[in-house]
Amino acid sequence: MTAIAPIAWGSTYFVTRQFLPADAPLWGALFRALPAGLILLLISRRLPRGVWWWRAAVLGILNVGGFFVLVYIAGQRLPSSVAATVMSASAAAMMLLAWMLRRQRPRVLAAVGAGIGLLGVALLVGVGGEPVDGWGLGAAFAGMISSSLGFVLTGRWGNEIPGLTMASWQLTMGGLMLLPVALIVDGPPPALTPTSFVGFAYLSLVSTALAFTVWFAGLRRLPAATVGLVGLLNPVTGVALGVFLAGESFGLAQVAGLGLVLTGIVLGAVVPRRARSREGMAPREGADAASTLPSDPNLPSARAGAPVVDGFLPVQDAPPVVSARRDGM
Repeated sequence: MTAIAPIAWGSTYFVTRQFLPADAPLWGALFRALPAGLILLLISRRLPRGVWWWRAAVLGILNVGGFFVLVYIAGQRLPSSVAATVMSASAAAMMLLAWMLRRQRPRVLAAVGAGIGLLGVALLVGVGGEPVDGWGLGAAFAGMISSSLGFVLTGRWGNEIPGLTMASWQLTMGGLMLLPVALIVDGPPPALTPTSFVGFAYLSLVSTALAFTVWFAGLRRLPAATVGLVGLLNPVTGVALGVFLAGESFGLAQVAGLGLVLTGIVLGAVVPRRARSREGMAPREGADAASTLPSDPNLPSARAGAPVVDGFLPVQDAPPVVSARRDGM
């Protein structure tokens, strides 16, 4: 199910470029985020508590508010294949940010893979039959950094919160913070044609509500190496849609660049078996022995006496373990 997320995200650039208005990026980001967040909030029936109010606001800016605006700009100004492949460099960015913020020193293969991937991105955007828009390229890189930082912080703060709940908080917070900015900068909301309405509905329901839910659930359940490999479907989807449906040019230099990006991310996702064993036995960062959920949800201690994690309180009629399974699909 986690594979749904990168496939849906890879289609975002094609849908944005082909079907959505180009002159209202803030409203475009809001139309994508806020409906999805409110729908998920109605389903989850959970509100943030304590520190999670400001954490949800920070993550809402990094993963939703700022990120969606930058992706919208990149999708309008760059070919779908280029935008998707630039975003795939997030594997290297997340590795470096995790090293700085979580003290997770990258392995040799991961560092080599990051270097190869960045070389591939440089080849992809620097050589081609047509020039690459500088503003679009800058927006793509800025969006990649923003989401990478947001995902690293999500992993650091939210390991015990179900994916659907985490997605609902971030999307709602990000959408609400976009509303006054969109009114001031973009003015009144743009009139939607039937085509743009369908495009926004797809982005909000599929590329956002569904994709973020399964992605956050996957981050909680799957090894990091597996999630990294699944993420390769993002640039592959973007390239395929751009080339075969939008008729975008993609020469030998771009093929070589894409190949280097994929090779680099595969190398970065390779984790030695002994290292995986050590990571599986180590306690998660920021987890206290008295407040960490057991790894096996079938244990009695997992079903009774559910702890409060960073101010997160489950509703009375929905035990957290059952909810987590539902969110994880």
